[in-house]
Amino acid sequence: MKKINYLGKEIAYYESEEGEGLPIVLLHGFCEDSRMWDEWLPKLPSYRTYLLVDLPGFGDSEMLEETSMENMAGAVAAVLEECGIKKCVLVGHSMGGYVGLEFAKKYSEKLAGLCLFHSHPFADAEEKKEARLKAVDFINKNGHILYVRQMIPKLFAYDYSKGYQSEVNRLIYFASKYKPEAIIAALRAMRLRPDNSEVLKNIKCPVQFIIGKDDSAIPYELSMAQAHLPNIADIQILPNVGHMGMFKEPRKTAKKFKEFLKLVIGD
Repeated sequence: MKKINYLGKEIAYYESEEGEGLPIVLLHGFCEDSRMWDEWLPKLPSYRTYLLVDLPGFGDSEMLEETSMENMAGAVAAVLEECGIKKCVLVGHSMGGYVGLEFAKKYSEKLAGLCLFHSHPFADAEEKKEARLKAVDFINKNGHILYVRQMIPKLFAYDYSKGYQSEVNRLIYFASKYKPEAIIAALRAMRLRPDNSEVLKNIKCPVQFIIGKDDSAIPYELSMAQAHLPNIADIQILPNVGHMGMFKEPRKTAKKFKEFLKLVIGD
């Protein structure tokens, strides 16, 4: 992992050594880090350049003094500048999609394509905001390790979580190493993030939506409500998939993303 300084904190990232054409930027979700792409990345075209960023507070990146989706997007932009990347295709999983939309808002000229991987542009509903506050209270009372042990298995469709514990346990192990303050800061930042529907309405690049029909974190109706917003949209609906399609259907999701790359850059 390489590191840069952003707002006085270290931001870690991995850049593939060789590649050509438009780089692909991969952003992980909440209580994840760049290692979540380990099994998915080899299924993508090997001749491209890939940039994997540990968002602030997760993986090897330090927590920012002020955590927000906007500042996280700024960290991603700073990494791109360090790597000399002028334009990219960005993939954001869950919270990474929230960051990707903030990136699209501020740095639209740097985007050739955007993939929202189990994500959406809408602000939290009041019920969701209350749930995030309850999660903060739970962590303060019981610790973050118990929180991630309960939270992460729910991201998978039930039958998958029951039958394939290794991936679930690996994610729990990684998440248990994060600072509880960073997890709480991310929960608060997601709670306060703005509605970015207008970003999708005005975005000039193609947008791909990878949607899990059985996603418990993002209801199917909410996922579909965004699909008509961009001018150019590629909508992929995966049956029997929860919030972690890169684990449940790695080949299928990689194939769909490669087809999206053809739409964006003719690959």
